[in-house]
Amino acid sequence: MSSFHHTIKSGKKGSAADHAAYITRQGKYSDRNDLIFTEHGNMPYWAKDNPRLFWKTGDSNERLNGAVYREHEFTLPNELTPAQQIALAVHIKSALIGDDKPYQLAVHAPVSSLEGIRNTHVHLMFSDRLDDGIERSAQQIFRRYNAQNPECGGRKKDSGGKNRLALRDEVIETRRKCAQLQNETLARYGHTASVDHRSLRDQGIEREPERHLGQARIQSMSAENRAQYVTDRHCQL
Repeated sequence: MSSFHHTIKSGKKGSAADHAAYITRQGKYSDRNDLIFTEHGNMPYWAKDNPRLFWKTGDSNERLNGAVYREHEFTLPNELTPAQQIALAVHIKSALIGDDKPYQLAVHAPVSSLEGIRNTHVHLMFSDRLDDGIERSAQQIFRRYNAQNPECGGRKKDSGGKNRLALRDEVIETRRKCAQLQNETLARYGHTASVDHRSLRDQGIEREPERHLGQARIQSMSAENRAQYVTDRHCQL
């Protein structure tokens, strides 16, 4: 079974533009050479070819403590070719957020410091503000939604009004859908490997989840310790 990782995050006011630069490897992040694909879409007319402007405007105009963006971060199966991985990333994007939310997508393929294999994963950064067909200025889009007079307020947030239980169920369903699309793609290309979105406990596997070591800790390990860690990891799978 291939490994599966999918997290859902949100970015507060003031963090969006820098995060967009990070996932697209621009500015101070341009020295990283693991970006293999990026695209953006569904931007309003004033940011159609400039997604950075959209995120900067959100950073300036979103309400205090409001989320300017949300993000799906998920791995892609190593059994697939880079072209197949990119096509799968775009397919999952449409399935998870639809075709009307402003988004920026990036696929990274860094080489693992521990085992020297590709760790291909996706950053799908998107705005939760729904396009309702009303043309708004850059600043107005990020204002509070006005249910009585929508043209006077900002775009409505898709996440608005949901309680904790509804949000939890939505996360579970999102992870299930992501795993399903990956498994369908693996089967289409003749692979027997599969992924499972469930926790180890729900899968009936009695072991602790693997901790993320981080590059600094891995680089401080001796060659012998690295080899032993990899051996122990595979014995647990």
